[in-house]
Amino acid sequence: MEPRIIGGKVGGSAGEVRHVTVDAESAGQRLDNYLLRLLKGVPKTHVYRVIRSGEVRVNKGRAGADTRVAEGDEVRLPPLRLPDRTAAPPAPAREFPLLFEDEHLLAIDKPAGVAVHGGSGVSSGVIEQLRRARPQARFLELVHRLDKETSGILLLAKKRSALVALQDQFRARGTHKVYAALVWGAWPRSLKVIDLALVKTTDAAGERHVRVAPPAAEDARRSISLVRVVRTLDGTTLLDVTIKTGRTHQIRVHLAASGHAIVGDPKYGDFARNKAFAKASGFARMFLHARELAFDHPADGRRITLTSPLPADCATLLA
Repeated sequence: MEPRIIGGKVGGSAGEVRHVTVDAESAGQRLDNYLLRLLKGVPKTHVYRVIRSGEVRVNKGRAGADTRVAEGDEVRLPPLRLPDRTAAPPAPAREFPLLFEDEHLLAIDKPAGVAVHGGSGVSSGVIEQLRRARPQARFLELVHRLDKETSGILLLAKKRSALVALQDQFRARGTHKVYAALVWGAWPRSLKVIDLALVKTTDAAGERHVRVAPPAAEDARRSISLVRVVRTLDGTTLLDVTIKTGRTHQIRVHLAASGHAIVGDPKYGDFARNKAFAKASGFARMFLHARELAFDHPADGRRITLTSPLPADCATLLA
C-alpha cells in the first residue's frame, strides 16, 4: 500500500510513491512553491521536471506548476530520492536589513549572493535563515523571488491572508517594480520598451535557461520591460528597468537580447568580458538591484512604496 502523509512533512527513501494531503497552512500556494517547501533538498530542476512530465497529480489529475492547491487536496508524488535530513546542517540563523515590517509582512534588503531559498546545491537561503532566526514566527513565506545574484527589496508574508493577497497583486500586475541595471555599451535612448516573449528551457545537465521566442511558440509568454537611461558612463550605461510582467530572468534576457547584457551576468552575459572587468575593477557580481517596489497593503489597502539604495559595491563602482 502506498504511504499517505497528512499535512506537510515528507521524508524517507527512494522508490516509493507518496500521497500528501494539503493542510490549511499550505492552502492557496502554487503547486511548485508547495513542493519546493515540502521536498527540501530535492533539486529545483527535478521538482519542475516531474511536474511537467505529469508524474505529480492533484486529486488524480494532471496539474501545472501554477496550479493552486487547496486544503484537503491529495497530491501524488512520484518516487524521489529525498535528502538525508540527519546529515544536512541546520540553516544558520540570520536577520537581514529591514525596510518595512508589521504584523502582516516584512520587506528586507537582500544582499547579492544569497539565494531566497535552499535547493539546487544551496543548503539554505533567506527564508530558511529567517525562520531559524525567528523560531517564534508561526508563519513566514516568500511572496516572490529574486535571483541569487540580484540584490534589493524582497517581500515576505507573516500571515497566510497576506501571502495570498500579495501574490494576487503580483499576478494581476498591481505592483510597481523598478530595477537598477548596469549594462555593457551605450544603450540607445530611443529603445524604451522591450516586448519579447520568453520561454523556459532546461539543458541536459538540468540547468534552467530562459530565451526569447516567437510569440506563437509553445509555452512562450509575452514579457514587457520599460527602460530608462539614468546615466551614461565609459563603456557602460546605468538603466532603470520597470517590469510590467514578472517572468523568470526577464530583465537579464531582455537586456542581453537587445545587445547590452548586464555587467557581471554569469548566465546571459559575456563571460570573458566579465572576468576581465572583475580582475580590473574588483567588482565580481552581477549589477542588478531591485531598488523600488510599490504595492497595496494586504490588510488596509494603503499604497506602500519601498526603496533600497544601491549596495556599497555598486555605488563605489559608479563613483
